Amino acid sequence: MHEEWLRTRESLPADGKPGTNVFDAALAEHHAECWSYLDDWATHGHVISEINTAARHAPSPLAPPPTTRPARATGRTAAARR
Repeated sequence: MHEEWLRTRESLPADGKPGTNVFDAALAEHHAECWSYLDDWATHGHVISEINTAARHAPSPLAPPPTTRPARATGRTAAARR
């Protein structure tokens, strides 16, 4: 939508500056086209955060969970000093 606005703005006549009727009408039309997308983000945007949280906590087949192994015993025990 932003790129479309930039093309529209560039196509305005030389007198189509901010504050003129030509510019203001084109900008109002652009804003009217954006409202449905903004409404979608406002209504459903939180889902992206929820998906991200679920993905971060889901097990991944690409990286198996680390396994813990007991420390190796050296066979030698050291005498404790007192």
